[in-house]
Amino acid sequence: MSKQEKLQEIEELEQKLSLLKEQQDKLNNEAREWADKRDRFNQQIKNLRAEMLELKNERNELNKKVKETKQLREQTKREIGKRIEEIKKIGREIEALNKKRPSRSRQILKKEFESLEWKIQTTPLSLQEEKELVESVKELEIQLNIYKKIEQLNQKMLELKTEVRNLETKRRLCHETLTETAQKSQEAHEKMIKKIEKAKELKTEADNLHKNFLDARERTRPVRKEFKAFLDKVKMLRNEVQEEEEKEKKKSEKAIRKEIEKRAREKLKRGEKLTWEEFQILAEKGITAQD
Repeated sequence: MSKQEKLQEIEELEQKLSLLKEQQDKLNNEAREWADKRDRFNQQIKNLRAEMLELKNERNELNKKVKETKQLREQTKREIGKRIEEIKKIGREIEALNKKRPSRSRQILKKEFESLEWKIQTTPLSLQEEKELVESVKELEIQLNIYKKIEQLNQKMLELKTEVRNLETKRRLCHETLTETAQKSQEAHEKMIKKIEKAKELKTEADNLHKNFLDARERTRPVRKEFKAFLDKVKMLRNEVQEEEEKEKKKSEKAIRKEIEKRAREKLKRGEKLTWEEFQILAEKGITAQD
């Protein structure tokens, strides 16, 4: 193949390389677009996973609060039950004491008790009289103690009923808190489920985009292979052309040097002055002006 034919083939190959480069760039851009879309979806998935984790932690904290509130409500319920049992017990005790309650009022009994106490302390009495009065005082004291015990039990019952009302309020607040917290937990759970479903959809889409990316990359493979083959051939032909040009150049330089040498020899014979180039060429041949 002549040099001109090789140059012609190089030109044709470079045109093909230009088309292949354009085709390869187009496929690479397509692959890059698929990859960019895939990466955007993957970033959305990453963001959703972070939000899911946050919602999961929120739900777990709310569930923990629900559990604690339930325990507190049950404990309050047990406390109310205990107080009610105590109230019932006191009620029975009051009922029993009411059956023993004196016919006379407490004020009358107290007045009589104080009168007898005063009489014992201030009036000279015989031993028998004093004994009788002391027995009367003891009997009055027993009757007054019944009133005192009933009063104490009524006070205790009043305190217990107040505690029951407070505990009922506490239990109601627990129930309200429990209902509200359970609702928030359910809402957090539902949001988390929706994000999980959304993440699954995005994952499917991202996988499809990745397949498209791989497909585009795969379609560039034969183009790259053909491009490389043409490029290697162009390099080979260029090297061959360069080698031929160097041979031609050397051949031309050799012919020129030979012509310069011939002209220099003729000048020597005529005794003419040589140029520096003519002098150098003759010197390389070992020829001097004396020769």
